Amino acid sequence: MAPNLLGNSALFLAETNSAEPVQIISKPGLQDVLPPVKPQISSRLSVPQYRWQIVWRNVFIFIYLHIAGIYGLYYAIAQAQWKTLLWGYFILLTSGIGVTAGAHRLWAHRTYKAKLPLRIYLAFCQTVALQNHIYEWVRDHRVHHKFTDTDADPHNSNRGFFFSHMGWLLVKKHKDVFVKGKTVDMSDVAADPVVRFQRKYYIILAPILTFVYPAIIPWYFWNETPTVCFYSVAIFRYILTLHGTWLVNSAAHIWGYRPYDKNINATENKSVSIIAFGEGWHNYHHVFPWDYKAAELGNYRMNFTTAFLDLMSKIGQAYDLKTVSLDMVNKRKKRTGNDTELVAEELVENEEKDHHHHDDSIWGWGDKDMKQDDMDMVEVHNPRREKKD
Repeated sequence: MAPNLLGNSALFLAETNSAEPVQIISKPGLQDVLPPVKPQISSRLSVPQYRWQIVWRNVFIFIYLHIAGIYGLYYAIAQAQWKTLLWGYFILLTSGIGVTAGAHRLWAHRTYKAKLPLRIYLAFCQTVALQNHIYEWVRDHRVHHKFTDTDADPHNSNRGFFFSHMGWLLVKKHKDVFVKGKTVDMSDVAADPVVRFQRKYYIILAPILTFVYPAIIPWYFWNETPTVCFYSVAIFRYILTLHGTWLVNSAAHIWGYRPYDKNINATENKSVSIIAFGEGWHNYHHVFPWDYKAAELGNYRMNFTTAFLDLMSKIGQAYDLKTVSLDMVNKRKKRTGNDTELVAEELVENEEKDHHHHDDSIWGWGDKDMKQDDMDMVEVHNPRREKKD
């Protein structure tokens, strides 16, 4: 999962998106004065070098948020009422579902269809998460899947853990993110009236639903102290949500197993799956991005989002839930998988991966590059004829 968490429509950190693109540069050295030497094939020597143009405004904002989050952790331990802690956890869950079930599995990958009430609810929850409006979130995430771990990937994990975790929000983007990002189809998202409404009023809705709404409820209904309400329920909870999302971009592209495709960075990471409501089964997800479960496992304990979607399907709000047949999974494992290898950070630089082509990468159901054979093998749960909501 690859949200552009705080971009030009998210009230602050705008410069990360709107600034001039970053160029790859080479360090000056002896090559300027010595005769040319035949290059040697080496993945380590061919690692590109980047000039990090820091967006200082973003740096200061994140410093403040993390300091305020530490205060919030203290107040949560020392002063908060149990009702406030429970409320904070509820807000964390609902905002997380807005990202995972909404922006990610519904709008970005089209793994299922949702009726109007569910789409409104998911848009509301995604706004509470403050990770940019749905249109921009989906655009960046589709670019991430289409050009994973290349310079066109907003949080390219080949640039290191910190960059893919949060550093990408603190520097100006590479030019390829803009250039190749324009090739990704977004017409389906732009056609959704729920997305259009949220995008139009996001600058008003986001601060109210992210900070005011979570803080005012415990203060008004059970007289919680304002400092606890703001620092614990609003700020600390927000920081937890951010880092949970960031771990999918960083840890789940570095540490874990790759049973479905050993040639990509994305891994199966159980810890991230628990923290991110089932989004850490990332090797599977990058191979089969149209699966509504985002995993082969049917264990709800490590995939809370799938449990939520199955419930929505039972009550008729979600339908046409797409998943991958067992035959298709086994064929892919046999062809490109590695069931036994534990991925270490050093393996990111191996030559096979550096030369992995992304011509066959797709962002999800509806990508024009999806093979017809794959589409024919997709299983659909709770199929339903399309109706106007």
